[in-house]
Amino acid sequence: MENEHVVFGLIRKRAELAGEIDHLESQIREKLVALQNLDGTIRIFQPDIDLTEIKPRPIPIRAQAAPGEMIRAVLTVLRQAREPISSHETTLRVMALRTMNVSDAMLVRTVSKRVFACLRHNRHKGLLRSIETDGQALLWEVAR
Repeated sequence: MENEHVVFGLIRKRAELAGEIDHLESQIREKLVALQNLDGTIRIFQPDIDLTEIKPRPIPIRAQAAPGEMIRAVLTVLRQAREPISSHETTLRVMALRTMNVSDAMLVRTVSKRVFACLRHNRHKGLLRSIETDGQALLWEVAR
């Protein structure tokens, strides 16, 4: 079979995804048990409480990008821009590239901090260059 290596790779990837799903399902079961125990404990102290009124609180995203993923996205955006762009514009374009919700202000703020840290870090490495404007904003471009 001429595509044996491709099929082998796909089978390995499928097994990996199935393993991840199994792990996540076991985590969900554990969280559901913990939630039921917590609900029971709350009812001990306040039996007439309506637990459906308690809205789930979103958890903050700890690691939105894998190692190296942010700089790849930033470089892609800066190369496509063809002219220097601001860190805010870079953030919005990185979010659009990664199909993230650009209308979520908290998410934009979080990603903006990560993009700016990436820009500064790679400016010190000589990979990126910042250009000062007459205002406070810096414009960014690929140095090489």
